Parts: sequence; structure tokens; C-alpha cells
Amino acid sequence: MAALDLLTDPFTTSFMTRALVGGILVAMMCAIVGTWVVTRGMAFLGEAMAHGVLPGVAIAILAGIPPVFGAAASAAVMSLGVSVVQRRWRLSADTSIGLLFVASLSLGVVIISSSRTFAADATAILFGDILAIRAPQLAGLAAAAVVTALLAFVFHRAFVALAVDPRQAQLLHLYPRAAHAVLVGLVALAVVSAYQAVGSLLVLGMLLGPAVAAGRWTSRIPTTMMLASCIGAVSVWLGLLISWHLATAAGATIALVAVLSAAISTLLRTAANTVRASRHAKRELIPA
Repeated sequence: MAALDLLTDPFTTSFMTRALVGGILVAMMCAIVGTWVVTRGMAFLGEAMAHGVLPGVAIAILAGIPPVFGAAASAAVMSLGVSVVQRRWRLSADTSIGLLFVASLSLGVVIISSSRTFAADATAILFGDILAIRAPQLAGLAAAAVVTALLAFVFHRAFVALAVDPRQAQLLHLYPRAAHAVLVGLVALAVVSAYQAVGSLLVLGMLLGPAVAAGRWTSRIPTTMMLASCIGAVSVWLGLLISWHLATAAGATIALVAVLSAAISTLLRTAANTVRASRHAKRELIPA
């Protein structure tokens, strides 16, 4: 009966459709960026960036301006801060990211705790509100997805060289520092675009889950991106469906399904390898 109501009620169908389309656009961006995050081992940066938008969004809400502008500004500061701290203080990348991660998260919590009327907004920031996506936000997500795809295509060769050997990338005049800066910018763009759908705490699940799941079956980066996009889109659809029937938080459910896709894919791949090895062993035992 609930499923029938979902299909027949025009208002419900409208906002569920927008949520699905917005979620698929987020899945596409996260698949492209997440593939490089997994390949380059940048998960910690992704997590730090996801939490780094918190103070910017909080300040934007208090100032009465669109939260996405605050998220973008905060992500830009985070990206620049990692580079400055790493170079000026001569610290490792992980240490620099860790310091700014804690600073950003703490500042965000301080700002939120200073306002007694922040409870609802804070929940949306942390866990997302994909059902609140409207047409202008869909247009913004579509533009961000196009920009992400174009930059990933243009810098593909530089990203590959950077992942294999940064010194070789420098010799090939592929400008590894600039390529790394673009990649960090893509991570920031994906986080800023996705935080409304799944929240700053759960965006990492969309970045990593589908990419890890796809990586179990493919070895080429473009193929991994395409498969991760499909897995991410299915995760969005299943997450929305489950959240509707079980009355759970949509963003959290989507992120959970995305992470579970990685676990299920790993189990299936392991089972497939076991079956293949067993068949190969049986063939070797059969006399010629």
C-alpha cells in the first residue's frame, strides 16, 4: 500500500524523483573522484574535507546566505591550508590534514553550539537532506558533475602519472603539483556538492564505497569509474526505497548501502576466485 501511495501521489513522486536524480548526479561525481581517492590513498583527505565544510556552512546559515557558498569557501580554505601548513611547517601530508581536520571540526562544533536554534540545521549539515533537493540545486549538481567529468578527462594522463611516479610525471612535463591541486579541488567539489544529499559525516561513504566495489572487478580506471557510477546510482535508488519503507534517514541509508556494496562486492569476488581456483585444480587432476 505504501508503494502504491508513493507511485500515485504527485507531490511524493515529485520530491522522490528530484531526490533520485540529485542522488544519481552525486553518485556520478563521487564515482569519478572516489576512484582517484582510492587509487591515490587519499581517503583521509576526503574525510577531512567532508568535515572541513562544517564551519563554513554554519557561518553561512547564521549569516543568512546559501550554505553551499559557505561550504565552498570552507573547502577552499581547507585545501589551501593543507598546502601551506605542509610547506611552511615542513610536516607530512597526513599530519597537516589531521591538524586542519581537527581545527575545522572543532570550529564548526563551537559555532553550532553557540546558537540554540541550530539543532535542525545541524542535523541536515551532518546527515544530509536529500529529500529537500529542489530544481535549482539539481541544476547546480548537474553543472558540478559536468565540470568534474571534464577536469577528470583533461587531467587523466597527469593523474595516472602522478599515481604511478610523481618524479616521472615531472620529467614528462605533466606538472604533478598542479595535477595534485586539481585533484584536491575535485575532492572539495564532490564534497561540497554531495553534503546536502548525504551530509558531511556520510559523504565519504559515497566517495569510497562504490569505487571500492567497482575496483574488485575492473583494473582500468575509466571502467572503474563507469562501474562505480552504476553502483552508486543503484545505491541511491535502494537507499531511497529502503528509507521510504522503513522510515529511516534517507542520506544515512544511501551511504550505508554504498558502503555495503563494497563489502558485498568483495565477498562475491572472493567467492568467484575460490570457484575459479577450484575448477582449475580439478582440471589439473584430470589425466591428459
